[in-house]
Amino acid sequence: MHSPIRFKRVDHVHIAVTPERLEEAKRFYTDVMGLELIDRPNHIFTTAGYWFNIGDVQLHVGVEPPMPISTKHTAFEVEDVDAALKHLQGRVQINKEPPIPGRRRFSFYDPFGNRIELLEITVG
Repeated sequence: MHSPIRFKRVDHVHIAVTPERLEEAKRFYTDVMGLELIDRPNHIFTTAGYWFNIGDVQLHVGVEPPMPISTKHTAFEVEDVDAALKHLQGRVQINKEPPIPGRRRFSFYDPFGNRIELLEITVG
């Protein structure tokens, strides 16, 4: 079946943290993950948050009440998964992921309960 919608790429990913941890999230995503903080049109939102660049995709961090950890996650393709793993070891708890042909990957939870997967495509 052919879909009438032609997806081109991921534009942004939105994750949530509790209101009291928003500034901690800003520091985590800039200092630990190394993301660039970008302008957010705060005047259109009723809650606080931050936006970051991840290559040609944006990460939006907003606030909401505490929720249980779920299997929902965001996966980001990286150029060198080994370098990413080395950078994050000791900063977050690394989770091994079941193998998928053509992909090398791992995941971790950010300090706010959001599961993040980093992967490298190994077959073109």
